[in-house]
Amino acid sequence: MSLYKKEKLSGWGNYPVSESYKVQVRDAGDVTRTLQQGSLVPRGLGRSYADQAVNDNHYVGDCTKLNRLLAWDETTGILECEAGVSLEDIITSFVPRGWLPMICPGTKFVTIGGAIANDIHGKAHHIDGSFVNCVLSFRILLADGRILTASRTENADLFWANFGGLGLLGVILTAQVQLRKIETTYFKQKSVVIKGLDHMLEALDQYDHEYNYSVAWIDAMARGNKIGSGVLTLGNAAKLAELPPKLSTNPLQLHKTSKLTVPFFLPSFTLNNFTVKVLNRVIAFVQNSPKEFIHYEKFFFPLDAINHWNRGYGKRGFIQYQFVIPEDNGRQHLAEILDMIAQSGCTPFLNVFKRMGDGQGLLSFPFKGYTLAIDFPVTDGLFAFTPKLDAKVLDAGGRLYLGKDGLLNEGMFKAMYPQYTEWLAVKRKYDPEGKFDSNIGRRIGLTKS
Repeated sequence: MSLYKKEKLSGWGNYPVSESYKVQVRDAGDVTRTLQQGSLVPRGLGRSYADQAVNDNHYVGDCTKLNRLLAWDETTGILECEAGVSLEDIITSFVPRGWLPMICPGTKFVTIGGAIANDIHGKAHHIDGSFVNCVLSFRILLADGRILTASRTENADLFWANFGGLGLLGVILTAQVQLRKIETTYFKQKSVVIKGLDHMLEALDQYDHEYNYSVAWIDAMARGNKIGSGVLTLGNAAKLAELPPKLSTNPLQLHKTSKLTVPFFLPSFTLNNFTVKVLNRVIAFVQNSPKEFIHYEKFFFPLDAINHWNRGYGKRGFIQYQFVIPEDNGRQHLAEILDMIAQSGCTPFLNVFKRMGDGQGLLSFPFKGYTLAIDFPVTDGLFAFTPKLDAKVLDAGGRLYLGKDGLLNEGMFKAMYPQYTEWLAVKRKYDPEGKFDSNIGRRIGLTKS
């Protein structure tokens, strides 16, 4: 390992920090040579929140140089590209031609390889599903040096196991993805002020068939009959004929490069219940927008407007705790979970609530139900609280999103994802020596090195 330089690496939450050997991956040879030295995990733009793409005292393969667009079919909207291509790259290249990625998460700074490894989802999961639904096939480099094509009909077990597989089966080199044809880059939106949890669930039911996209901000500090209050934002892709004259002159407008940035880690004393209450009022005001039409940048990627916004949580970092629970008894379980959070003493920021549709795959996170994502700054009390929250989520029939998780233990993971045994069978088949490894792989028992 002496030929490689050790670096301190972390996910977007800046917790935990790992010392790993970072290797620039430009071709398959870079990977095979590194695997002769030790285990490796592929890494994209580092937007997984915790230890998904770090590998203590072993290798991390930076795949961002695998970023070429290889083939494009204007008729079908099928793009072939290398796995280090980001959603921003695709948007910048294809929005002027009238195409957008089919599945957009909360940031455009995600590589195609990372989108597959975490099977990302967006505001329309109940309609469009997760990222697997727009991937036709991919080529993956295995630990023994073979490069296989995986699809629904060719090496299907390898195909399905990679979605949510956290990069632990190989390095994806290229992928074929389906883009969505658009007339404009705007969305017609509606905001609904939500008075409480019953109102929230009723509103989701009411607008379920009217709007394809829906997401809610919840005031996680609310108590009593205000628990679950917030703002529900709904939207549909705007047709060209719907746009007002001011917007129709440039209906396929691209996003601008953000000039706002958080230049340094903010001190931890700025994160307290008072600042959260102030922030909640600001978010409620912004989310309850009177604008009928909104650009995709603000609709899909509002936080991308601030570079390095993760520094706002201070040097200790934060975790994003995202769970999904079934709709059955969902109201009761959500109320109990929100009450636990409000009384925990762990300050919750940026609480995003959505409805999910049917799931698929072995370790893919989504299933039909309700999902809530909460940012928790890292504090001493957090480590005592999350196991209690994990137990409550499991009791409700739910599970955590592995692409964001930073604290789940092996026993709890296996209880939440009973399909892990099927995934391990695929791992043994394609990587019997466990060459692909990571901190989260070891933490939750997917790898043992």
